[in-house]
Amino acid sequence: MIQVEHLSKTFHVTKRQSGFWSATKAFVSRETTQIHALQDVSFTIQEGEMIGYIGPNGAGKSTTIKMMCGILTPDEGQCLINGRIPWRERKQHVKEIGVVFGQRSQLWWDVPVIDSFDLIRDIYQVDHQRYQQNLNELTALLDLGELLKTPARSLSLGQRMRCEIAASLLHDPKILFLDEPTIGLDAVSKIAVRQFVKRLNKEKGTTVILTTHDMQDIEALTQRILLIGKGKILLDGRLDELKQRFSDVKTVTLDYTGTLPSLPLSVQSVEESVGRIVLKVDPISFPVPQLINFLSQHVAITDLSVASITAEEMVAKMYQEYHI
Repeated sequence: MIQVEHLSKTFHVTKRQSGFWSATKAFVSRETTQIHALQDVSFTIQEGEMIGYIGPNGAGKSTTIKMMCGILTPDEGQCLINGRIPWRERKQHVKEIGVVFGQRSQLWWDVPVIDSFDLIRDIYQVDHQRYQQNLNELTALLDLGELLKTPARSLSLGQRMRCEIAASLLHDPKILFLDEPTIGLDAVSKIAVRQFVKRLNKEKGTTVILTTHDMQDIEALTQRILLIGKGKILLDGRLDELKQRFSDVKTVTLDYTGTLPSLPLSVQSVEESVGRIVLKVDPISFPVPQLINFLSQHVAITDLSVASITAEEMVAKMYQEYHI
């Protein structure tokens, strides 16, 4: 279990104007600015949960993750992960976590990937049988194959990210931190990574904390969302409940034959072509079943889909409501 209580962290950033005179002046007197990265952040994550930790750039996501990994020490507050304080018991703590940073690599650039894996095995002191079993399983599930013989610098971004995920799981971590794990990946690679993470959570009960700006990752993987902005936790709730809260319209896509009647005032056409129309409807003023019944009296419906708010639209409304 992860228990975060009243975490706060302030960074002091030095600033100066461009030019030789400003650089010379900075030797004598430096202008510093305080940035409150985290302010009284508290939350609890149960074992086996998959959490989406979201917020705009500079909100405090990476600072929180680094504290939970033991990299940073807070100014105030406490964090307990499986009974340990990450920054005080770091050696024991890191044996139970895996971390994937989308823009940082844990693979050695000029050597084959398998050499990096062997070194990671030695760092985590994984016994040979367990390491070989995990390596074989990860190689099959992530389709690594020939990639293991290839230097990291020769891999495409998608290939490298699959190897990064495998590297973070060689020691069977109980908790997996994913920071932008699908950044820059093509559609096929994204789907493969998402399916693998879901399988890992289902079969091994691995707790997953995902930070990303890709809302399709959030929608595909997580059941609960933590929204952080300006260093503060603004919202904590289940994804489906949040969608209902922020969804004020439904999208109805209709394939039909015949001639459509005039639409009610509360129903808006947003896209129309021959035999197809996309409608936005407020379900409170005009319930969707009533709309479908109305349309079916005038045209022959060949296909129909009803969708609520997308994750992207929901997050945009969150940002707007909380002014972040």
